[in-house]
Amino acid sequence: MIRPGKMIKQVLESIFKKPATTKYPYIREAKEAQPKNFRGKLKFYPEKCIGCKMCMRDCPSNAITINKLPDGKFECEIDLGKCIYCAQCVDSCPKKALEATCEFELASLDRDKLKLTMHAKPGDGTQKPS
Repeated sequence: MIRPGKMIKQVLESIFKKPATTKYPYIREAKEAQPKNFRGKLKFYPEKCIGCKMCMRDCPSNAITINKLPDGKFECEIDLGKCIYCAQCVDSCPKKALEATCEFELASLDRDKLKLTMHAKPGDGTQKPS
């Protein structure tokens, strides 16, 4: 059992200590300072994809689906609601068609907004949310 005198000493010491946490939403530097290998939202490069579906097989939460398009290219459907952001798909892709970005603020009230379909537009290799 902790004696009251010892407990009061700890309380008084903690009053004058600097907090160990940061005020997250109010400090912009905390949002931008991510570690080098941070695993955030996935980015898909359709021009690099060869359709091997290794990312689908290695995904522990079955959050990725690769579909072949009629023009011979591939599209990637990612369910960010299922994704556990382990980046196993990024590591297993032989052509580096997937990349983990530093984007992590993905909260949404609508589950349909967390389902992304990324495919090549005619003439460029950008992504399009569905």
